[in-house]
Amino acid sequence: MWAQHVIIMDEPTAALGVIQTRKVLELINSVRERGLAVIFISHNLPEVLQVADRIEVLRLGARVARFSRGEADVDRLIAAISGAYQNEESS
Repeated sequence: MWAQHVIIMDEPTAALGVIQTRKVLELINSVRERGLAVIFISHNLPEVLQVADRIEVLRLGARVARFSRGEADVDRLIAAISGAYQNEESS
């Protein structure tokens, strides 16, 4: 309610049930529609794919991949997280 530019959510659905998780994801969408940026940190890849406009994958503290909406699926994200993904820019 008080954020003016960005909201950071670190694993906000980790301990929630299905209904509560759905409400959090709906909240993220409504906040984004109001023009606020949302940083959504999560290991739940289907949720990330559901709400993200851009996905930054970190591995060992460094960004190893960046995907726009529609560019990634769970398999590509797992590959990036595990180190198996070869970024086109670095090949």
